[in-house]
Amino acid sequence: MNNGVLDVHEKPTASRWVILSLQHMFAMFGATILVPQLVGLSPAIALLTSGIATIIFILVTRFQVPAYLGSSFAFIIPIQVATQTGGIGSAMIGSLFVALVYAIVSLVIWKTGYRWIMKALPPIVVAPVIIVIGLALAPTAISMASTVTVDGVSEYNLLHFSAAIVTLAAAVICIMFFKGIVSLMPVLVGIIVGYIYSAFIGILDFTKVREANWFEVPEMLLPGIDYEFVVTPTLLVVMVPIAIVTISEHIGHQLVLGRIVGRDYIKNPGLNRSLLGDGLGTFISGMLGGPPKTTYGENIGVLAITRVYSVYVILGAAVFAILLSFVGKAMAMIATIPTAVLGGISILLFGIIASSGLRMLVDHKIDFGQQRNLVIASVILVIGIGGATIRFSDTFQIEGMALSAIVGVLLNWVLPGKTENAMDDKIE
Repeated sequence: MNNGVLDVHEKPTASRWVILSLQHMFAMFGATILVPQLVGLSPAIALLTSGIATIIFILVTRFQVPAYLGSSFAFIIPIQVATQTGGIGSAMIGSLFVALVYAIVSLVIWKTGYRWIMKALPPIVVAPVIIVIGLALAPTAISMASTVTVDGVSEYNLLHFSAAIVTLAAAVICIMFFKGIVSLMPVLVGIIVGYIYSAFIGILDFTKVREANWFEVPEMLLPGIDYEFVVTPTLLVVMVPIAIVTISEHIGHQLVLGRIVGRDYIKNPGLNRSLLGDGLGTFISGMLGGPPKTTYGENIGVLAITRVYSVYVILGAAVFAILLSFVGKAMAMIATIPTAVLGGISILLFGIIASSGLRMLVDHKIDFGQQRNLVIASVILVIGIGGATIRFSDTFQIEGMALSAIVGVLLNWVLPGKTENAMDDKIE
């Protein structure tokens, strides 16, 4: 039994419903709009598809799992690489194939049970790949925070760097010195403070806000209309292997969420249903031009603090996100956020991603006195951060993060001395 103020299937009063749902929307807002800003997608589409994906997830899980789906940080570099090689449409096609992987894994779990996936993705593989994701993004964060582009040339700019520092400081203060809901929204708080400071030092341009309409349909990217549906081997190996990490993240979130609300979500409605819901959300997002989706730890944190577990509150947050995506003035204001502000908050976020990998190693008591563990982690880190590439032809290569994930799985499979240290209820 849980000690929730509202249980999963209970509905709040109308006034509380609005407040509680807005609270969840703000918790996911900063991170969800940051991803499209970094990869060249529309923040409005990211919001729209996050709301749609969340509704799909709740329907597929039979209104049993109060989870919100937002933009996944794990796919930032894969989307950037796919875009450079084949245009933004290539990244969207990649998202569709990631969703297909989710569907296939879901089907296999439905037929064979879930324990095999726990053993196939042990912390010694997943954690170093998560570290790679965070550290591989570090140069991007520093560049965004400290440079501006003038006539196609990036130059160091102290004024813009000061905006990044103020943004970072605000987010850190939010985490360290505030309690409750505010402490769960450091991204949003950091961006707001950084934005206000940017206005004060005069590096904002509100022209787009003045020109925008109050109501605007989000700019979608539709296959066959806005881009040709062309699948290449390189595209698949850039995007698909990252599902190794996001599926592990999904399992971890379901375990943590289950402990909070007093249910076993791995068994009921089942890992197969929650993975399918996540995959379908990612599929619809890719079809409309949005980034891949993942369940959000920020919203799980809100559930833990408020003890309001109602799935209807999460539905309300999804509806608010969809409505906000059509407010042209708000989306135009988001587009005016300086790159330095995004860079400042990225320094913290990308560091937290890497640190969460370290935390997984600690939580699972991974023994680096064992040569097997040392070899697997070492090879994954150097291949991933070093940007190693295997080139089969001019059009087919595997590199960096994707290669490190594949190598990690293979090493775990072939090296002797494998132990039963699977993804278990220690994941947080």
